[in-house]
Amino acid sequence: MKNIAVVGTGYVGLVTGTCFAETGNMVTCIDIDQTKVEKMQQGQIPIYEPELDVLFERNIKAGRLHFTTDLAKGIADAEIIFLALPTPPGEDGSADLKYILGVAADLGKLLKPDEFKVIVDKSTVPVGTADKVRTAILKTFNELNPEPSTIKGLEEAFEVVSNPEFLREGAAVEDFLKPDRIIIGAESDKARSLMTQVYQPFVSDVNNLIFMDVRSAELTKYAANTFLATKISFMNEIALLCERLGANVDMIRLGIGSDPRIGKQFLNAGLGYGGSCLPKDVQALWKSSSEVEYDFKILKAVMEVNRLQKQFFIGKIEAFFSSNLKGKHFAIWGLAFKPNTDDIREAPALEVINHLLMRGATVAAYDPEAMGNVKSIYGEQIILASSPYDALIGADALIVCTEWNEFRTPDFERIGSLMRERVLFDGRNLYDALKMSEMCSHYESIGRTDATK
Repeated sequence: MKNIAVVGTGYVGLVTGTCFAETGNMVTCIDIDQTKVEKMQQGQIPIYEPELDVLFERNIKAGRLHFTTDLAKGIADAEIIFLALPTPPGEDGSADLKYILGVAADLGKLLKPDEFKVIVDKSTVPVGTADKVRTAILKTFNELNPEPSTIKGLEEAFEVVSNPEFLREGAAVEDFLKPDRIIIGAESDKARSLMTQVYQPFVSDVNNLIFMDVRSAELTKYAANTFLATKISFMNEIALLCERLGANVDMIRLGIGSDPRIGKQFLNAGLGYGGSCLPKDVQALWKSSSEVEYDFKILKAVMEVNRLQKQFFIGKIEAFFSSNLKGKHFAIWGLAFKPNTDDIREAPALEVINHLLMRGATVAAYDPEAMGNVKSIYGEQIILASSPYDALIGADALIVCTEWNEFRTPDFERIGSLMRERVLFDGRNLYDALKMSEMCSHYESIGRTDATK
């Protein structure tokens, strides 16, 4: 058993803290949001993530999972302090480290020379962040203790480690409990030993625990996410080419995905990537590259393709309605950036909604989990329906933006009876194109024009 502190209770922090508690550790999660902390103390989970609620409740009842707004109290007994704080894009696209460095400065007031602690960067951060965290901690400590001759220095009392997360929203608990790899950037044997002990329960294969230098660990996370974004953008480019050449992107996906060198994941054509990770990480790595005068050409193309993919899909809607959307009513299925989450950050659905509203259309939308978050943005500007079918009433077209399982086998006869016209824009290629061409007066997907011929 270890005493662990987790600073930040977003998707990463809460999953991290809860899963460490599940393996018998004493965990204190720290957040500055008093209301949020009070709700968690009462057993109310603030995010939707499959399977997390069960672990959350169980470990609170067992007395292994605690919450506080008091940083000093939260880290007092902790051997390991995880920083799971947001790193939003700044105005120039670079990762904004103000939250991480702010906490680092606060730690400089609290760490003691005679108590060794490992400070772990769990957030996705640019190369060199660990050095900045260490500098911020020491700067504050030295400012408060200007006479080093009389007070033991802090230099040997802590180590900053990089341990990037690889959690998929919607499968984060499974990813944490059964990781395919754990990346740890650490310099000392002491830090490596502590990190090995805390992660040992999750490692079935010793090869899954990969140690490296800190800077390589920091870059590994960016390299992974930008590569996945590149796969998505590549397949979306292939999909657009399919529409011009009369090929079917679904067949191509099956063909190339069977090659183990390529793999089957992240090959679905659609509206492009969104969420809290891929957009900002691609942008941040490109910015980091420019700062060292390296022109990362592929990343610029990936960002541009992702931007244009949403516009391409919106263009299909505009073309069908002859660029006259005023007074038209649209049903939208799916608001989250992906299924099995309530996260709407950079969700393609929001760009579609914004365009429709700007063009004078009205919108009724449904999502199993994300409607509360969407309501906080749009208020009464759109209708949030109580079911997918309620969203269809009087609609001129249905637009599918997120591939939730409950949308995969709907009652198409019922769909047709509720809509003004059987018009369907499938932004995730959920449905069989040939069947839809027979059942709908108009059906469009992405990269599958041959399937309706």
